[in-house]
Amino acid sequence: MLSSTEVTYMIFGLSLLAMIWYITNRGRANLAKAKEDAAPAIAGEDQLDGAAKNPEQFDEPDDDALEEMAKLLGEDE
Repeated sequence: MLSSTEVTYMIFGLSLLAMIWYITNRGRANLAKAKEDAAPAIAGEDQLDGAAKNPEQFDEPDDDALEEMAKLLGEDE
């Protein structure tokens, strides 16, 4: 018959093996996700909705935008 100390050691050993297995698998999953996130973007693979978050902001230009447009059109000179 096994003593209580031996049973405790076996439980600790099994717990250690389970923790090592979990940490190893979690680490591999994290590395795979990090590699996927760091992969270069390829045109056409990303999904863009194409809508402005606040399209009303473009209805009336502000003073800075008007000055910049005037400068680009050469109206300041």
